[in-house]
Amino acid sequence: MIDHRQTNRRITQSMAIHKRKINPEDDLGFGSQPVIKNQPLVNKDGSPNVRRIGLPFFNTANNYHTLITMSWTKFWLLVLSGYLTLNIIFAFIYFSIGPQGLNGSSGITTFHQFMDAFFFSAQTISTVGYGRVSPNGMMANSVAALESMLGLLAFALATGLLYGRFSRPSAQIAFSKHMLVAPYLDNGRGLMFRLANLRRNMLIDLEIEIIFSFNETIGGKTMRRFYPLEVERRKVSLLTMNWTIVHPLDENSPLKDMTKEDLEKSEAGFAVLLRAFDDTFSQTIHSRTAYQAHEIVWNARFKPVFDRDEDGRIVLDLSKISDHELIGG
Repeated sequence: MIDHRQTNRRITQSMAIHKRKINPEDDLGFGSQPVIKNQPLVNKDGSPNVRRIGLPFFNTANNYHTLITMSWTKFWLLVLSGYLTLNIIFAFIYFSIGPQGLNGSSGITTFHQFMDAFFFSAQTISTVGYGRVSPNGMMANSVAALESMLGLLAFALATGLLYGRFSRPSAQIAFSKHMLVAPYLDNGRGLMFRLANLRRNMLIDLEIEIIFSFNETIGGKTMRRFYPLEVERRKVSLLTMNWTIVHPLDENSPLKDMTKEDLEKSEAGFAVLLRAFDDTFSQTIHSRTAYQAHEIVWNARFKPVFDRDEDGRIVLDLSKISDHELIGG
């Protein structure tokens, strides 16, 4: 009897899913490739979980993008290491010319002579030139002229990259760590998550899209299916506080009869795509994230994320964006 009910439930679930209109653009560019070994198609930061090979080591077409999008820590480490490496290289060149190549060098030991050459290189590459040490002879002057030219180009490049990183429009959206299956309306349930803007800028005309995907075996071949999920409210005019995105688990939902075990067995995933207009840069910005089946908390609800101060002003606590509690049922 139990097997019969499970069979009927799966048949009903399959019919509910397949009667939905499929948009070929909803596959996120992955086609019908299935998820294997719980590897998500989209990472939490919104980047595609694809390892690219076959590119040359020095891929000039991708260098600018890498330098603009890498973390600030990596960027400053790269700038500092490049600065030190260049100065060390030219210090070795000055040192190899000999003590006669640098007038004013007071180093006695080999180490101090090298350090004089290193700091002279640092002054030359930045065109500071304090004047205590100066190049002497054709060889040393030629090297100093070459280094000063490279220094101008290097600092111009670093300044352009720094400006590009600051001026590049980007979204800083905080998404809740989990999706919840929580009570919704009267005796209903909804799949929901929360988001909020981490910056003080104003985001207007926000639009959200959720793509549900899962593995399905047809004729012995496993394929990936993609379906857009209807949400309670797809657009908002302003994001002044937090926004709870709700997908009603009603008769029109492909998730209505799916259980936790069904989602995990099919390695289900949810890609979240957010578009908004940044009033500061007057440009459209995008933010993405993804949730996997094991990141869904069943029978839970979010805790309030805002309060009032003594003057009655709304206080939004962004550290509570993921706070939730379990409920009975």
